[in-house]
Amino acid sequence: MKVLSVSSEVFPLIKTGGLADVAGALPIALKRYGVETKTLMPGYPAVMKAIRDPVVRLQFDDLLGEPATVLEVQHEGLDILVLDAPAYYDRPGGPYLDQTGKDYTDNWRRFAALSLAGAEIAAGLMPDWRPDLVHAHDWQAALTPVYMRYYPTPELPSVLTVHNIAFQGQFGAEVFPGLRLPPHAFSTESIEYYGHLGYLKGGLQTAWAITTVSPSYADEILTPEFGMGLEGVIASRRDALHGIVNGIDADIWNPATDPVVHTHYGPTTLKNREENRKSIAEFFRLHDDGAPIFCIISRLTWQKGMDLIAATADEIVALGGKLAILGSGDPALEGSLLAAAARHPGRIGISIGYNEPMSHLMQAGCDAIIIPSRFEPCGLTQLYGLRYGCVPIVARTGGLNDTVIDANHAAIAAKAATGIQFSPVTAEGMLQAIRRAMTLYADQKVWTQLQKQGMKSDVSWEKSAERYAALYSSLAPKGK
Repeated sequence: MKVLSVSSEVFPLIKTGGLADVAGALPIALKRYGVETKTLMPGYPAVMKAIRDPVVRLQFDDLLGEPATVLEVQHEGLDILVLDAPAYYDRPGGPYLDQTGKDYTDNWRRFAALSLAGAEIAAGLMPDWRPDLVHAHDWQAALTPVYMRYYPTPELPSVLTVHNIAFQGQFGAEVFPGLRLPPHAFSTESIEYYGHLGYLKGGLQTAWAITTVSPSYADEILTPEFGMGLEGVIASRRDALHGIVNGIDADIWNPATDPVVHTHYGPTTLKNREENRKSIAEFFRLHDDGAPIFCIISRLTWQKGMDLIAATADEIVALGGKLAILGSGDPALEGSLLAAAARHPGRIGISIGYNEPMSHLMQAGCDAIIIPSRFEPCGLTQLYGLRYGCVPIVARTGGLNDTVIDANHAAIAAKAATGIQFSPVTAEGMLQAIRRAMTLYADQKVWTQLQKQGMKSDVSWEKSAERYAALYSSLAPKGK
């Protein structure tokens, strides 16, 4: 089966979050099931700099008003189609935000162009290759099934994956003519959303199947609390909704071989983590004592529950814990956490920014990772924690609920527990979980059992890729 994946970011070429990890890992995992994937993505400066020996596959004289070229390139096991459109993507800043941290004013056109290019490839415009199915990711690619509905490809199946329904791609109705869709596409059955445009909403209405990145999140987005205004649309497509938990690349995330880990280890050599722990203490300037190091590797936002960390940092230290924090985000939260670190030198360390190698080393050296997200479609950091023996302490929501087995008495006795869950997602709820963690940590036999059981968890893409392959097969024409 031939699949066209459309995504605004793909690891290792460009990454702002978990979307890139999924878009980079799933095509490789699908190969064993006979699925050949080409992934269409924008030609940001970092992407154009990284690729080698691209081949021109398609040219657009007028892609929503600008010229563009589709380049094909092989990169680290991925078959990538790069949409080289300098007017849309060759600019300073990030994929979505300018250098001042504001949305590009033409994001509506930049990602509509990506989606339209995907629909044109789906229609057979690229010589010698046409997909059997199109898989679009998040709002940035969600117009792909919309264009397919109104272009000559309505018979081609499409899948839309919602990685985070909070990000919907909403724009004013005044830009609708620039999308070059037929007038009747501006309707409640398509992209019209309370008088505006909703890219994700349009994709939800027109894709043949909808997936989310965990079974619990699939249930949650049917509710007003988590549906973010789209719960009615989701409910109307409930029969097409599938929750498939994400996996991770078990080759990249492997404590036995990870090149940035100072001392490699496995379930039977957990004592080797101590050298990595010393490296973490040195980097974050933490006292090198026996107290547990709790790490946070996250965007510093309200959704991720980082205000709870800021509010309880003093109490975590009073309980005897230490904090190592890596991330960036809300300036006020950054300030609060920096102030906490200043109040507790040697007990709280913080590094503002994105540091992929350090995120690996933290999983390999810290004792536990705290993930207090108010909602979390899947989450990947808890999967990395399980893989690396860094015990996850997680809010009971979304994919966190699906992937971590709480260390209650029965689960510990059955040697099934892999971490600690807490609910409600409040400062006191989180502190109670940390108190439980401190008690468990004091019994190193039980703590080591938690680590080993977590490391046994199958967090790879194998089972999830099998489910995607089965979904594709159920949608594709017979014989494919």
